[in-house]
Amino acid sequence: MTSPFLSIIIPAYNEEHRLPRTLEQIFTFLEGQNYAAEVLVIENGSSDKTYEIASEFAGRHENLLVFSEKHPGKGNAVQRGMLEAHGEYRFLCDADLSMPIEEVNRFIPPQLTGIDIAIGSREAPGAVRYNEPEFRHLGGRLINLAIRILILPGLQDTQCGFKCFRAEVADKIFPYQSLSGWSFDIEVLYIARKYGYKVVEVPIDWYFDPETKLRAVMDALRMIRDIFLIQWNNLRGLYDAQN
Repeated sequence: MTSPFLSIIIPAYNEEHRLPRTLEQIFTFLEGQNYAAEVLVIENGSSDKTYEIASEFAGRHENLLVFSEKHPGKGNAVQRGMLEAHGEYRFLCDADLSMPIEEVNRFIPPQLTGIDIAIGSREAPGAVRYNEPEFRHLGGRLINLAIRILILPGLQDTQCGFKCFRAEVADKIFPYQSLSGWSFDIEVLYIARKYGYKVVEVPIDWYFDPETKLRAVMDALRMIRDIFLIQWNNLRGLYDAQN
């Protein structure tokens, strides 16, 4: 079987309500594209019918693969999906589809070339946010300020849930990922920069979902803690390439 051009990876924790609509939109979109694609749903310790719903869809779509990741945390689900995928480009996609799926083509050739990692940005010039409460936006900017100062200078939006990796890059950096929670994005991008990979931000249209699972204050504090953990891991050589 020929490897697909694009893999779309969806981490899914208790997504029985949002997942059906998301999958319908993704497969409708893919039917109109001129490249081969696969979709991977990584169910992640759900207590609802997420796995059953995804499996039912897989019975109707041979290019949908469903995995159950026993280790909790979004980071573990994303890592599993990236390493299970076969696509030349591997696109991380939040289950809420807060970015219209049609924008995925802006992350891959021919629209974007010569890039190792492309990350969706709600702050890059041309990006538009819809319906986001002002306090959420302000909180996000404060968190990003800390991220830029402490670990990833120059990146305006590291936490957007839409990111694309070339296969070679994904296979190189994701085995070194150690964080399972929300900070996995920071760790992965830190490792990528350590290895000299090029990261660009792609401005997107983004729609706020009031059902977000983020807990602003608690997750922000954990993220600051994890930033120092990442730096400590680097000092200990945990991200050094193994021969």
